[in-house]
Amino acid sequence: MNHQPLKGPSGMSIVREALVGVDLLGLPRALFDASRTQTVAGQTKAHVMVLPGFGANDVSTAPLRYFLSKQGFQVEGWGLGINTGGRGLAKDLSELSDRWDVDRDRPNSGEVEVPALCDQMTDRVLARSKEIGAPIALVGWSLGGYIAREVARDLPEHVSTVITLGSPISGGPKYTTVAPLFRARGLDVDWIEEEIEKRKARPITQPVSVIYSKRDGVVGWQASLDHTSPRAMHHEVNCSHMGLGLNAKVWNIVLKALEEHA
Repeated sequence: MNHQPLKGPSGMSIVREALVGVDLLGLPRALFDASRTQTVAGQTKAHVMVLPGFGANDVSTAPLRYFLSKQGFQVEGWGLGINTGGRGLAKDLSELSDRWDVDRDRPNSGEVEVPALCDQMTDRVLARSKEIGAPIALVGWSLGGYIAREVARDLPEHVSTVITLGSPISGGPKYTTVAPLFRARGLDVDWIEEEIEKRKARPITQPVSVIYSKRDGVVGWQASLDHTSPRAMHHEVNCSHMGLGLNAKVWNIVLKALEEHA
């Protein structure tokens, strides 16, 4: 796949998110078909954890989790409430774990928030994997997908595969429609991008399934692509950002990826 120059969605891209209803047309049928699926007794598949996007919680991923559970997977939400991007988890960079190779003395204007949330999620996945005695497959929508990737990067033996839905793989908030809000809060989005690129020097070794859409009105689709993971597979869909986790075609891609790699 040729590298595309990174850029955020155009000013009018967010307007296309109003068409999210079109992306949900197949949802009732998919849920109905799932409700009629009979899981073979005693036959269970891998354990899956689904992470919501920024500003959302496990309610937003409940339909997808129900669909996957009816296919025999052991599915759960991320269990951390609303994804606030890590607001209030840490005060400065010195509080991050040793997994992050950053300048601990650098002033923090909020750049510590998402890394701190990644640390929290990494600890949760590690504990859960040890509890069930098996690696966990991670599915993440938008920011949830970025977090899932960083967890997988740090826990290669405890995460079996990663699936991202319209996630800002490059640049963090820099190539999204919320970039102006982050800048207004005083966050250095250029520094965030640099630190994300530094992390990529240690590639994710597990299978990575990247689901992206050129209709995405929140995250620039070029920033959703994975050019560094050796086992990355890309799946382009025609869907709004808000509809990615609720689209029947996307669900089938997620299902196939889990069946092949989880």
